[in-house]
Amino acid sequence: MKALKKRGFVLILVITAIAVIGIEMFVLAGVANTMQFQSHRAYLQACRRNLTASGLAWARQNVPDKAGEVAPQTIELDVSKMNVRGSRLDLTVSPPSDRQVEILIRTSCTRGRQTLKGENKYEIAL
Repeated sequence: MKALKKRGFVLILVITAIAVIGIEMFVLAGVANTMQFQSHRAYLQACRRNLTASGLAWARQNVPDKAGEVAPQTIELDVSKMNVRGSRLDLTVSPPSDRQVEILIRTSCTRGRQTLKGENKYEIAL
């Protein structure tokens, strides 16, 4: 009779262990999803900073040549060589004033379901 009670007790322990492991897997999956979201966000922020720096470098190199143009113009730069999928870089060059040009840099980059957009203004001396 005691042998039957021990088997039932072991079975209850095994079922409880399986339930605990299932709960742990559920919690760990949630933590992994959060970590993935945060790592994608950090990657997108780094890509946005790189796109902004590239746009500013391009503007410093090329805008003084076009400073005589009067109307604000938007320039879309090709960022395909930067190897950032779903990215976009637009520069809006305002008319020059007091030996300075204002540059509006708009960036957008995507990874998975997340999209990070940014808009920064800079002044470049002519």
